[in-house]
Amino acid sequence: MVEAAQYQITGGSASEIAGSVEALVAAGGLAPGARLPAVRRLAGELGVSPATVAAAFRELARRGIVVGQERRGVAVSARPPLAARHPSRPVPPGVRDLATGNPDPALLPDLVAVLRSLDPPGYLYGEEPVVPALVAAIRAELERLGVPAENVCVVSGALDGVERALEARLRPGDRVALEDPCYGSTLDLVRALGLVPVAVPLDDAGMIPGALARALEAGCRALVLTPRGQNPTGAALDAGRAEELRGLLAAAPDVLVVEDDHLGAVAGVPPYTTVGGRERWVFVRSVAKSLGPDLRLAFLAGDAITVARVEGRLGLGPGWVSRLLQHAVLSLLADPATAPLLERAATTYRERREALIGELAARGLETRGRTGLNVWVPVPDEEAAAAALLEAGYAVAPGSRYRLESPPAVRVTTAALDPGEAGEVAAALAGAFAGTRRTRAA
Repeated sequence: MVEAAQYQITGGSASEIAGSVEALVAAGGLAPGARLPAVRRLAGELGVSPATVAAAFRELARRGIVVGQERRGVAVSARPPLAARHPSRPVPPGVRDLATGNPDPALLPDLVAVLRSLDPPGYLYGEEPVVPALVAAIRAELERLGVPAENVCVVSGALDGVERALEARLRPGDRVALEDPCYGSTLDLVRALGLVPVAVPLDDAGMIPGALARALEAGCRALVLTPRGQNPTGAALDAGRAEELRGLLAAAPDVLVVEDDHLGAVAGVPPYTTVGGRERWVFVRSVAKSLGPDLRLAFLAGDAITVARVEGRLGLGPGWVSRLLQHAVLSLLADPATAPLLERAATTYRERREALIGELAARGLETRGRTGLNVWVPVPDEEAAAAALLEAGYAVAPGSRYRLESPPAVRVTTAALDPGEAGEVAAALAGAFAGTRRTRAA
């Protein structure tokens, strides 16, 4: 077996070459974003045909380990679906973390107190997977939001619900329309399932109808959209846009519509949904941002067949979401102190987000952030901007993690950013923007 010396890629067949690349990615020898050699070059080094290498790359792409980059060949995915041994890149000491997208812990309920107060019955195998009182609470909340709630189940977070819905209805190779930019983990998940992401541009009101129409015409079998608090741009559907999208989707009844309401009650605006009356749909409502990420719990409503498939597959794997967690969420939903806390969180997140947007606008910088925990700031060169901000003492997320075809930007998490800090952060962003603009001009 010949070894490609520069890359340590080995193999004499497509499966061996794919396995070699996968092992290198898992061991950290090929880092996220690393470019692989050109097909013909690697074929020559390994002594195999270009068709063999191309087949290996197709298999790696189908499993989300590599992605094709226009005019740049093939590269390792930003987050390949492997338990890789890459060293993590923690925020350096003394640097303000505006990158991770977490909610403010001060605006979350005290889970320790809730867990100490629980006295649930001892559940055994074969019992109902969902606590009946929680089902009733879920249905009441979804109906209040205008989401049909006849078929509901509980899953382990929003992404778990999205994954299970897509797996229930799609096959590898199917196309999925995604917001562009979109939540990076959703993009990673779609690729890991062997599905093909199709970019749909969005504005502050969500997916642009004409762009969605083109995606549907191109054969998309599903779409994933965020009704409010879109990550990373803060887009949120309004009544008019939701109606437009419903009209488009009515002509495509076989398309699975997945709505990811990950921000829920702390979004600060009501959700306008597109799922009513559809044959294939799922609405996922997470409690991670409102009640606590470690609860790992979301509600999933959908059409009867999709929900039945999700429940059936869940039963063959973990069986159920821990009823201890279900009781904790039920206790929080029933606690009179929870609603005021959620209202305060929604107001605080809005004030913090708008403070930074206002400071950036005063410095002539374009931003997006209608709702949510983040502000999206277009920049000429996102890696250079992120590096300049890090030097200034602020860690932000480069936009490449979230983009398909949209222009460069950085994501700034404002969830725990005091309005009094917004001016300093805006000044640093403006300085980074000016620096990258001068670098490009040079």
